[in-house]
Amino acid sequence: MKIVLASNNRGKLAELQAMFAPLGVELVSQGELFEGEAPEPHCTFVENALSKARFAAERTGLPAIADDAGMCVDHFGGLPGVDTAYYCTQFGYEKSDANNVRALLEQLQGVENRRAAMVSTLVGVRSARDPEPLIAVGRVQALIAAEPRGGNGFGFDPVLYLPELGQTFAEMAPALKHAHSHRGRATQQMLALVRERWMQA
Repeated sequence: MKIVLASNNRGKLAELQAMFAPLGVELVSQGELFEGEAPEPHCTFVENALSKARFAAERTGLPAIADDAGMCVDHFGGLPGVDTAYYCTQFGYEKSDANNVRALLEQLQGVENRRAAMVSTLVGVRSARDPEPLIAVGRVQALIAAEPRGGNGFGFDPVLYLPELGQTFAEMAPALKHAHSHRGRATQQMLALVRERWMQA
């Protein structure tokens, strides 16, 4: 079975390909099949992921899976949410992981409540007009560390601290991170849904 991944992020593709391999599913990046990206005008992860999945399915005629993810900080009322990747730009920084981390630490200076959740929402559709999309949500509650720690991972990994493990995501080995990350949790749910709904004889 071939499924298009509605993303051009190579890291995300490699991560998801490895997780989907046991199903015998071939996951192909949309960039290999067509040009352009879906509009993401919505304020929730699930709506944006659905928009991306339908867009990719419409252009390829294949089932599609899309991911929308971000960080929800308690002190900011759940923001930056769907705008996580561009968080630092509102403070005059150029878009980059390092600047996102810098801006977040600056905005939380002196703030006691450092709770934040990383959320990954995966949506799968069999076709562009699928009335019953598969939806999987992975959520990890963490604390924002006072300073970056660790050299692994990407995004906000260096400041996302899991008290129960005593490490940031950037300090974890890849296998440990996949077992505890928001994307890892969402992917395990999606694998079960695909197996149950799309692969039964």
